[in-house]
Amino acid sequence: MPIDLTEFERGVPFSGNVAEALEALERRLARLQLSQIVHRKRAIILFEGWMGAGKRSVLKKLVGSLDPTQVRVVKVAGSDDMDDDRHWLAPFWSRLPAAGNTTIFYRSWYRLVLEQRMLGNMDDKRWARALDEINEFEAQQRDHGTMIAKLFFHVTPEKQAASLRARQEDPWLRHLRDFQPIVGPANRDRADEVLQDFFAHTNTRWAPWTPIDANDETAGCITALTAIADQMERAMPAEPPAMGETIVPFRSPKASEQTSA
Repeated sequence: MPIDLTEFERGVPFSGNVAEALEALERRLARLQLSQIVHRKRAIILFEGWMGAGKRSVLKKLVGSLDPTQVRVVKVAGSDDMDDDRHWLAPFWSRLPAAGNTTIFYRSWYRLVLEQRMLGNMDDKRWARALDEINEFEAQQRDHGTMIAKLFFHVTPEKQAASLRARQEDPWLRHLRDFQPIVGPANRDRADEVLQDFFAHTNTRWAPWTPIDANDETAGCITALTAIADQMERAMPAEPPAMGETIVPFRSPKASEQTSA
């Protein structure tokens, strides 16, 4: 199913109390993760989008809301770091979450094929095959009971340029700029063309994309966290498991003394 990113460029500021909204989202995410851990469910969350779209700040808020012992963040590098000795998806198989855990991919398997397509290193046949392999890979995870949340952070060229200028002016943040040809400002027209075809083939019913209007950073953060919470709510059981052999009843010292007496 195609996605028109121009529909996510309003940049409307959040109208409510930001602190209260974020606090409520943090509590909600923590509660949903507790259900995930107890019921031994798996979750995969992907962060994709333009450079300068605020992905890193949302990631910090998300991870800060969760039990870190059950979360793994994987930062995906460019295609130059790919392992040519194995299938290109092999590194991602080894990083899939165990029961009760969440793996957050900061950039993902999509970044590798998009980058190669942008650089002209992937013809139509290889492109179609790579997208088919991704769809099959995600379908296998869904069939295994794994939740998959895919977020694409979108900003206008003007907003991206302003964000990158601000980053360049900071003597520390400027070092976070790396060469990302598919999401940088230099190739927006070509990237838009590739992304249209990309969304048309990877926005599947079992693993749909959620575009995030990140033109207002605060509103985008709240929208992204809400989208993740909504998907977790649909995927995680609402009630705790029944009492069973794995549950050890707690007895107070006073009750124990009465029993022994």
